[in-house]
Amino acid sequence: MGIGRVIIFLGICFGLWLALRWFVRTPPEQVSKVLVKVAIGAAVAFLVILAATGRLHPLFAAAGAAVGGVVTLGMRLIRMPWVLGLAQRLFFQYRANKNAAEPSANQRSQVETRFVRMFLDHDSGEMGGEIIAGQLAGSRLSQLDQAQLVALWQRYIAEDSESAALLESYLNHLHESWRDQCGAGTGNTNSAPPSSGQMSREEACKILGVEEGADREEIIAAHRRLVSKLHPDRGGSTYLAAQINRAKEELLGG
Repeated sequence: MGIGRVIIFLGICFGLWLALRWFVRTPPEQVSKVLVKVAIGAAVAFLVILAATGRLHPLFAAAGAAVGGVVTLGMRLIRMPWVLGLAQRLFFQYRANKNAAEPSANQRSQVETRFVRMFLDHDSGEMGGEIIAGQLAGSRLSQLDQAQLVALWQRYIAEDSESAALLESYLNHLHESWRDQCGAGTGNTNSAPPSSGQMSREEACKILGVEEGADREEIIAAHRRLVSKLHPDRGGSTYLAAQINRAKEELLGG
């Protein structure tokens, strides 16, 4: 393939990408008007080319009539904003479902409180983290035994409820019967709401495991992956589920 053909091919691909980007970001009413004009222009150009080359004989006339009928039907459809709106919604749904099903390239979420920083791998659902302040600061959670984790949890209940809720999520994830073994009872701090303070975009991105500037489909896909692993109805954490929902609202503007 010559360099000229490569340039033409790349130009066509770039043009198609621009057209698709314009389609999904433009209001249906405006898309409708532009597509009508493009369809009319293309039909006129097609007929002119046929006439100029002497190919507009009865066979082409019949084909032209069929094409004209299709174009007329298409023009009527694209004049209806709800048709284009439906097409855009189906496109967004397709992208979101595709992103949710594809491997997340080792995406990792991070939730941080006063005493604890927790990580969650999107693909495996595995949790990890470290103590970042206070007693045992600098220790990885995986280095601590259950007794040490429970002692920290009891301390955090009095000092910082969010840290207690986050550490409790880790205990629930790795040690299902830890309450019975340590006599902690049935109470929990995961029902405690997250801080009412403003969540920054940077923090929201870390929680969902997405890059700054991620588009709507990427944010929705990351949220779905995390909810599927951490929703309370699936044995997850109320606290983490609330943080995930807050992060999604922050990045999507509520």
